[in-house]
Formats: sequence, structure tokens, C-alpha cells
Amino acid sequence: MRGGIPSFRNKLEEGNGIVSTNPPRLRLGIPKGSLQETTQKLFIRAGYDLRISGRSYYPGIDDPDIDCVLIRPQEMSRYVGQGIIDCAITGLDWILENDIAVAELADLRAPWPNYGTVRWVMASKEDSAFHDVKDLQGRRIATEAVGMTKRFLAQHGVQANVEFSWGATEVKPPILADAIVDVSETGASLRANDLKIMHVVLESTPRFIACHDSLKDNWKKAKIDCVLMLLKGAIAAASRVLLSMNLPRENVDAVLKILPALATPTVSTLADPHWIDLSTVVEEKKVRELIPQLYAAGARGIIELPLNKIVD
Repeated sequence: MRGGIPSFRNKLEEGNGIVSTNPPRLRLGIPKGSLQETTQKLFIRAGYDLRISGRSYYPGIDDPDIDCVLIRPQEMSRYVGQGIIDCAITGLDWILENDIAVAELADLRAPWPNYGTVRWVMASKEDSAFHDVKDLQGRRIATEAVGMTKRFLAQHGVQANVEFSWGATEVKPPILADAIVDVSETGASLRANDLKIMHVVLESTPRFIACHDSLKDNWKKAKIDCVLMLLKGAIAAASRVLLSMNLPRENVDAVLKILPALATPTVSTLADPHWIDLSTVVEEKKVRELIPQLYAAGARGIIELPLNKIVD
């Protein structure tokens, strides 16, 4: 089935000892919430038509071998660890918070919204007497990441009352909590609520994870490897472009000195034996500096092209 509600009949039949004749399928977890929109764009760049409806928790995808399920990142690693979902995207923070054994196959950090590094920080009011984690002995801490916070306190030999926060955590000090552990990407919310950072508890990025049992299945492992290759290829191309140019043969050395050291140009012969075509992949942010230098070194017909995937 493409789109709609995927059938979990295979899983039920396996649990009842019935040999299923249905073709194998990969159950893929798509994170709902802040990661959702960027994840959809990532799959589109990777070559998949991932369609997420506002009324369904089962996104459609143009791959007949994949069933997608939309789940909050906080729960994702639990379902992957239990084998209900074969593979998924979620944050490192929730993998550690749930403390369930899953296979971390890739760090998917990318220069897109919500796909960079986020920090879980311990914070208190600017004018409070709390400056270090040890100052919180016997105090109240509000957080959504209770397990992570308790482990951090234990590492520092501190006992405190850690309470689960359902949201708006940054407004709780000093009345409802002495300190908080909350996620921060820019620090703007902390500053707006007059909070100071005491410690960075964890730095987290999006991860691609899989169930250990799913990786033991040859078909599922091959399918997971294929999906991951395309996702990583899309991320690798996110900040790069292809530069193509013509230049006289005698100018090749001068142009190669200008190009970044890691660039590996492709050189092709043109109809005119005195000229060559040179193409190379470079970081997009460097192009505005490179093009004038390349032109001055004799390059002509310089073309900048966007890239969808780079697979090394």
C-alpha cells in the first residue's frame, strides 16, 4: 500500500507463530513536531515523495517497500528498541533519555532548521544563589528530560527533586522550581526569562537509528542501508555546489591553486585542444570569493549548479 494506513498484519502473524506470505516491508518512523518539516524536505532531496497529511499519522511515500509512521521524537527510540519500528529519525537526547538499546547508524546534523546542534542546559535565575550543580543539593529542578537530568546529577554526586515539566519550563524559576534543565538552540528564550546557564548537560543532534533485530534481517538491512545512503547524500550536498568552467590549458595550475585543497576537479578536453573544461564541488559560501579569483586566473563560462546528493 502506498500512503494510507499501513498494515501491521505481518507483525501480528509472526507473534502468533504464523508464517506470513506478505512481501517484506520496512517500517520507518518520521518524527512529528519540530523535526517534521525539515525531515520531509530531507526525504524529498533524497529522492522520495514523502507526503504528510495534517489528519493522518501514516505519511505516504512513493516506495512500495516502506510504511511510514509519524511519532513524536520523545517516543521514537522506545518503539525502535521494541522492534515495532525498524528504523527512524530522532534526537540523541531522546535516545539517551529513554535508555533503550538501539543501533545509531548516522548523525544527520545539517544546515537546516532544527537539524543543527541543540543544547540541554541547566539554568537558574540570574540573581539566584545557584551557580553550580552542587548548589542544587536538595532543591527542585523542572525538566522534560527527567532521566537525563537524574543521571547528570548522579555524576556530580547531587541529590535533588527532579520533576517532569509539561512545557513552559523556562518560566518556572524561581517560584515553581529552583532551576531547570531545558533545550536551547539560540538561548533567546533563556535571556527573555532572565535565566543564566549553569551547565551544558548535553549537546544533541538528529540521529538515524535502527532496531538491532531489523539489522539481522538481510532484506531490511539492505533497505535501511539504501535509505540512509540517500539521506546522507542529500545532507552532504546541502551546503555545496558544482562549479564548471572553461580555461586555457596553460592556466590550469593557477586555477588549481585557487580552488580549495579538498576539491577534486574533473578535467575534460574540449574541441579546441588549447582549452579544457574543469568541474569541481565546493562549499556554496565560498563561491562569491572564488568566482572573481577564477575569472582573474583565466577561467571563462563559469557556471554554478545546485546539487541534490553527493554519495562518496
